[in-house]
Amino acid sequence: MSATGSTDAAKEEILQRIRSALGSRPAAEPAPRDYRRAGAEAPGSSALLDLFEDRLVDYKATVHRTTSDHVGDTVRSVIATLLPQGGSVLAASALPDEWLPEVTRDTGFTARELDQFAGVVTACAAAAAQTGTIVLDGSPDQGRRAITLVPDLHVCVVRAEQVVETVPELLSRLDPTRPLTFISGPSATSDIELQRVEGVHGPRTLAVVLVTP
Repeated sequence: MSATGSTDAAKEEILQRIRSALGSRPAAEPAPRDYRRAGAEAPGSSALLDLFEDRLVDYKATVHRTTSDHVGDTVRSVIATLLPQGGSVLAASALPDEWLPEVTRDTGFTARELDQFAGVVTACAAAAAQTGTIVLDGSPDQGRRAITLVPDLHVCVVRAEQVVETVPELLSRLDPTRPLTFISGPSATSDIELQRVEGVHGPRTLAVVLVTP
């Protein structure tokens, strides 16, 4: 018998022993779906935006409210305040020009090249107020996942109508086949002594530009 045949036979014997040990089992019962699927507030309502901001601030993010006519001014003000002196900014490839008219667009930079940028600006796909969660789905105005993980500052523009109340509502707005990134505040972790360390797995600073009509 060849080595491949011997391996296949051994594998089949192991699987047969597992099947014999498990025996017949009842079919799994359907998972309960009686959880709350929608909130009481309409997407983008004033109450939701207040809750969303409260959650983000609790996660140590900063929130900057603005109107649709002043997004660019607000984004530039946030960058001027939070970006280290001399730091450069990257933007998702399809970010509106009026938000940042003179900025480097992502063209597929390597991780080493991305490390030369101090900040990144993106839009988002949707957000949930209850958990303070923002989701990116890799659309052109949000860019590749890498561009929001390497730079130390992430400026994310969230439109009021993108903010829903609950996680089920959030998930219903997303395409599960896309590369989804869930963000709840700046990147942070804690060691065994519960000492919080920021910036380990992504941006140390998250600034959310919340846009109302």
